[in-house]
Amino acid sequence: MTTPVPTREMAMELFKKYNKSESLLKHALAVESVMRFMAKKSGEDEEKWGIIGLIHDLDYEMYPEQHCIMTEKILRENLWPEEYIRAVMSHGWGLATETEPLSLLEKTIYAVDELTGLVATSALVRPSKSVLDMEARSVKKKWNDKKFAAGVDRSVIEKGAQMLGVSLDDLITDCIMGMRTAAAEIGLGG
Repeated sequence: MTTPVPTREMAMELFKKYNKSESLLKHALAVESVMRFMAKKSGEDEEKWGIIGLIHDLDYEMYPEQHCIMTEKILRENLWPEEYIRAVMSHGWGLATETEPLSLLEKTIYAVDELTGLVATSALVRPSKSVLDMEARSVKKKWNDKKFAAGVDRSVIEKGAQMLGVSLDDLITDCIMGMRTAAAEIGLGG
């Protein structure tokens, strides 16, 4: 039996089956937009990368204590390809899984997942409340304030940038540029 290639519609339907939170949907859309941007920049499969970004927190609302573990189970039950499952698992490396990010796709989702939260929070405290006029320095100003976006693990972002072989400034800039493509959808259009 051949495994069907997941579509964005399939991913969105599955995501909405397990998640009702608007903030979690906005996060999923933000990660999707950054993954698509990064795939395009790297000459990779934008659709695949975007779908993985969209589905990465599939289980988070219903099974926070089993994060990633239940996503793996759900995706396997729905006959998703191994590459997609492994990529989703790798975003939780060291926190919820032992699946180390190895491919460029896996390293990218690992690096940008937490970062989208920090970028979004940084945008919301700006007068414009937007990523459309934001630059990396706005995020960097808040970097050392551990009370600001306290749930964001900056060490994961730093490790992700190292794994990708890029500077933190470049990773933040790419994340902002990716989020700009979905600014209205994720509530950061100003």
